[in-house]
Amino acid sequence: GSDPPRPCEDYWWEWKHCRGLRHAFHHYYAHGELPACGRWKEDYEACRSWERDRDTAEALCESERARVMERQKHAPVWRLRKSPPPDWYLPLDQDKPN
Repeated sequence: GSDPPRPCEDYWWEWKHCRGLRHAFHHYYAHGELPACGRWKEDYEACRSWERDRDTAEALCESERARVMERQKHAPVWRLRKSPPPDWYLPLDQDKPN
């Protein structure tokens, strides 16, 4: 196809979202590093120039592929439990004295 893999606005919103504090915090918590937001901005700009001339298309496709690979590489940091913790039925921290 001669169209970008997604609308350019998508990259713009991803970039804005990525730079949001909440996302950065969550990403840091999950992956132990801050999210690399710069790539979204680069992809947005690549997307825009794609609309102007189609030569930059390959760079954008490459970046999308890398993004998919990365997502597969990042397993969750915490281990999944085989069974619930022994006190799972207790309310969370409500009545505990501080």
